[in-house]
Amino acid sequence: MGATSDRRPPAEAVGGLLARPLASYQLVLGVSAILVGLGLVMVLSASSVLAYRSNGNSYAIVMKQGLFAGLGLAGALAALKLPLTFFRRIAGPLLIAVTLLIVATLIPGIGVEVGGNRNWLPLVGGFRLQPSEFAKLAVIIWIAAHYADHQKALHGPRATHAMLMPVVPVAGAIGCLVVAQKDLGTAVVLFGVIFAMVWAAGLPRRLVATGAVLLGVALVLLVTTAPHRMDRLMVLLDPMSDPDRTGYQSIHSMMALATGGFWGVGLGGSRQKWGALPNAHTDFILSVVGEELGLLGTLVVLALFVLLAIAGVRIALRTTDRFAQYVAIGVTIWITGQAAINIGMVLGLLPVIGITLPLMSYGGSSLLVTMTALGLLARCALTEPGASRALQARKKRDQEPERGARL
Repeated sequence: MGATSDRRPPAEAVGGLLARPLASYQLVLGVSAILVGLGLVMVLSASSVLAYRSNGNSYAIVMKQGLFAGLGLAGALAALKLPLTFFRRIAGPLLIAVTLLIVATLIPGIGVEVGGNRNWLPLVGGFRLQPSEFAKLAVIIWIAAHYADHQKALHGPRATHAMLMPVVPVAGAIGCLVVAQKDLGTAVVLFGVIFAMVWAAGLPRRLVATGAVLLGVALVLLVTTAPHRMDRLMVLLDPMSDPDRTGYQSIHSMMALATGGFWGVGLGGSRQKWGALPNAHTDFILSVVGEELGLLGTLVVLALFVLLAIAGVRIALRTTDRFAQYVAIGVTIWITGQAAINIGMVLGLLPVIGITLPLMSYGGSSLLVTMTALGLLARCALTEPGASRALQARKKRDQEPERGARL
């Protein structure tokens, strides 16, 4: 009876867990680990047929993804251990290096075009690097460092000028380079991150509205001036109007989701991955999740991204470090915003623009930089009040049994 009377309501119990100093830190690490693990499983399932047909080895694609997951883990651990002052110091050089790599992709004979996008650099062993993925993190770190170093100016008489200059011209130019690569999906995410961080710095509402209109106009121009993008937009209204060409992916994506029902057909049992659904292991991996794990599995993926968004917002609101605050805003908007676009694309709510689901879709550059960014986000979580002390106290408690055992 006593044990029963001590039980707290679920809402109160959740509130108690979130009140702990390490709640955000543990959420970021826990959710990230689950998404990466689930992503590797689904990449194996979604790519096994294609890998066998192309290489005679069903594990060829997931082995590459596993390699980059290992590199991503190393990047995440490095970001978690290094002081935030290190990232503030390298913000400028990192941005310059990434910009030069993007420019290199546009040089004939150096850059590699894949799927109509010229955004790859060849590496040894058949691997390729996508610099535009690294641009997301580089831009976030640079903007965060700039705003953190100019806090007085952001609240001074020329605050608006300090918010816009040089952030908008420099970051906007990098976004335009990505547009020149014909990678509209990455450009949309990058411009969204820039806009969100400038807004978070305190940009007046009238300028926020003006910026939103200008971005909308630019997006419309980019779509209407490219026939293949216009076709994708029109087929969004009626995929069956062109079922064998522009509507093909959307139709087979919906077929996969419908076949899965609530419980799914079982892990590995997808029919669409046998060649009916293009990019099943990349842009449309959520369709395979829905087919094999059902609506339940899809909702779990959605819930994980929601938890990641909650953790990122908590860090931005609770941290006392300005640099950490801006990094948390940028990384959260980037990852959850990209996930929302991909999910909308898979569900037929948005046009197909070729954008991956973070941590789950196949893509070495994307996985490496996203895991590193989440390591940095977890590092920012340690700037919350009491978080660093709580982590040190936990490490000390964990070490005490080991010392006693040696004695």
